[in-house]
Amino acid sequence: MQYQISGKQIDIGDALQTHVRDELSGVVQKYAERPTNANVVFSKSAHEFVCEATVHLSTGLTAQAKAHATEIYAAFDGCSEKMEKQLRRYKRRLKDHHKERAQPVELSGAASYILASEDGSDDSEPESLKPMIVAEMETKIPSLSVGEAVMQMELAGAPVLVFRNEGKDGLNVVYRRDDGNIGWIDP
Repeated sequence: MQYQISGKQIDIGDALQTHVRDELSGVVQKYAERPTNANVVFSKSAHEFVCEATVHLSTGLTAQAKAHATEIYAAFDGCSEKMEKQLRRYKRRLKDHHKERAQPVELSGAASYILASEDGSDDSEPESLKPMIVAEMETKIPSLSVGEAVMQMELAGAPVLVFRNEGKDGLNVVYRRDDGNIGWIDP
């Protein structure tokens, strides 16, 4: 597994990098069969250290965790515990509800845009119907079953996930509703 351990405006020493590699590899190997890479970023927010970790699995699923603490090692340990909990739940769901995926998830490309919000209140009319694009990025749309899409959305902590439905070969959307349930759009 490849590791990328970095710090935003803070220096990350060799001892911390070794600790992160050892602990994260233990957690990931325990619950995930084929992890491909891990990205761990440390930053400082006021008096606290923040640790954000992302682990990509060969099945196409991504596990993310974030933790805050006054010490940098404690921030990583909290992040590691959250990651372990997510991967444990993921593995339990795979055993309970889903067959093992033999080949990796197929990904197709798409464009993703971030639009600028209007300055002012929601009551005002926009000046034009052409919103200003703040950012344009490439994104991947995975081919998943509905259960895997819900699991991926929950692992990523995202409010919505667009995916290609393996069963019907069309684009579908799963999203978290205000009442806490999951919605599924199947056009």
